[in-house]
Amino acid sequence: MAPHPVRLAHHPIRRLAAGSAAAVLAVGTAVVGLSAPASAQPVQPSPAFSFGVIGDTPYGAAAVQEFPQHVAALNADPSLDFVVHVGDIKNGSTVCSDAYFAQIRADFDQFTHPLVYTPGDNEWTDCHRANNGSYNPLERLAKLREDFFPAPGKTLGATMPVSSQADLGLPENVSFERNRVAFTAVNVPGSNNSTLPWTGLGLNAPTPEQLAEVQHRTDAVVAELKDTFAKARQRHDRTVVVFQQADMFDPTYNVQWGDISAFKPIVQTLVDEASSFDGDVHLFDGDSHVYNADRPLADGSSWLGKYGVAGHADNLQRITVDGAANASDYLRVSVAPNGAAGAGQPVLSWERVPFAG
Repeated sequence: MAPHPVRLAHHPIRRLAAGSAAAVLAVGTAVVGLSAPASAQPVQPSPAFSFGVIGDTPYGAAAVQEFPQHVAALNADPSLDFVVHVGDIKNGSTVCSDAYFAQIRADFDQFTHPLVYTPGDNEWTDCHRANNGSYNPLERLAKLREDFFPAPGKTLGATMPVSSQADLGLPENVSFERNRVAFTAVNVPGSNNSTLPWTGLGLNAPTPEQLAEVQHRTDAVVAELKDTFAKARQRHDRTVVVFQQADMFDPTYNVQWGDISAFKPIVQTLVDEASSFDGDVHLFDGDSHVYNADRPLADGSSWLGKYGVAGHADNLQRITVDGAANASDYLRVSVAPNGAAGAGQPVLSWERVPFAG
């Protein structure tokens, strides 16, 4: 039996513009994957479905030991069609070893639901720190891709076909579609999008190699977001859902923390694409560890000025999942049926479900 939810967080989401619902096709067969591999078989979605979101877990030895129980709890929730981990599979002060990666990969392999995973800063960007092992972060990113994305176009856990940016060297950036909901997961880590100096390696400024990776990955993320929205408009999707690790709008942020400017191209893209999309947009992230739901790019938001972006996106809602010491629950996100069966309902609603124990 699935765990019982607590602290219900049911958020009404703006529906499509008046009259659009009449043009919606009845629930039918929807291929998972915007451009699934030719050998993949289409998955027939149910009229309504749910997915789980976790992040910033497991943190520390006790949480690592408990993590398989959390995987089992997610497996035991029959309402979930897939699970998303929004990054940080370790805390920021433990070693980024091959053995640790192998252990978490083994835990991920126990998922009986498809698992979409996007990397966080703790497992690569911050691995230069002495207490992380003084690794070159780019070497750790390459190892993550080798261990967690060996078969581009397929999820971990149960196989679900997805479209990936493997041709650009970013197999972790994926997209898929289900019941007129467009999904994408992109590698956007904290630590100012991986631009902070590798002080653990004795460096006090970003290296050319580091900045080249940031530029290439950011360009790929922007292209992925634009492509996802373009296809969502073409299909007349009901909503777009984006997953990433970095909380670009941390409510506790202050300028003493340092620079956040490396996120600006991604924030501007979200403003541009969301504001021209006829439906709501949902951005799920981790990083700041405390559940939160807000609209950081709405007209009048202070974040617009902090980033210096043009325009605004009133229809974008950001949801941060509990993590670190707060990772005692998962987010169960319910998607309303497509067509007449879902009329009058929010497209997405969610609740925090505690892990038993």
